[in-house]
Amino acid sequence: MPDSKRGFVPTDEKEFNQENQIRLRKAQQDIIYLLNQGYPIKGASTYVGNHFMLSERQRLAIVRATAQKVILEIRRKKLLTQDRIGKKVAIDGLNIIITLEVALSKSTLIRCMDGTIRDLAGLRGTYRIIDKTEEAIRLLGDKLEELKIEEAVIYLDAPVSNTGRLKQKLLTLLTNYPYQTTVELVNNPDSILEKLDNVITGDAIILNKCKSWINLAADIIEEKLLDLECINLKG
Repeated sequence: MPDSKRGFVPTDEKEFNQENQIRLRKAQQDIIYLLNQGYPIKGASTYVGNHFMLSERQRLAIVRATAQKVILEIRRKKLLTQDRIGKKVAIDGLNIIITLEVALSKSTLIRCMDGTIRDLAGLRGTYRIIDKTEEAIRLLGDKLEELKIEEAVIYLDAPVSNTGRLKQKLLTLLTNYPYQTTVELVNNPDSILEKLDNVITGDAIILNKCKSWINLAADIIEEKLLDLECINLKG
């Protein structure tokens, strides 16, 4: 399989260089102020993004990283430390696998205000297995074993291309771990995950609605990929 870089965009090197990161953080502070005054994120990011002349990708980075104070507090209260994680976890499969693939590709990742690490790779209904996929699955599998869980249920988006192939790869590579693994292909994983606890995801909408969550992608990246530099938009 040829070497692939998930989420790589050549212009990122310039758009997220040190000088532009300073500019992004200044823009983010203005957006945070507007959010905490009740302005919607879309309008606030458009207004501030135009003022700072930000590119679409720079605006996306800020939007993914930023949330108002009350939302951050909700997410913080539901975040589980490793000693509080239950025996059964529910995993937003594409969310964590793609983030880990982006990390292994050394493409752009964002440290966000809620403590997550998010990528800028858009799915747009398509997914393909790359040379980083198996290592991403092994990183996930090792971390779940470390947490001493007993069951992992991984939800994948059935309408997205190649998720059937990803399901088989997950089942094959996770079969020898000391916990039960189930992979479900469903039309809308978000609608299931937002009702559960012990949810592994970085998806902002799910984090706002689920009962509790585990910041697993960030934990894996910070523990296993120490040389990786993330864009700091922690606020």
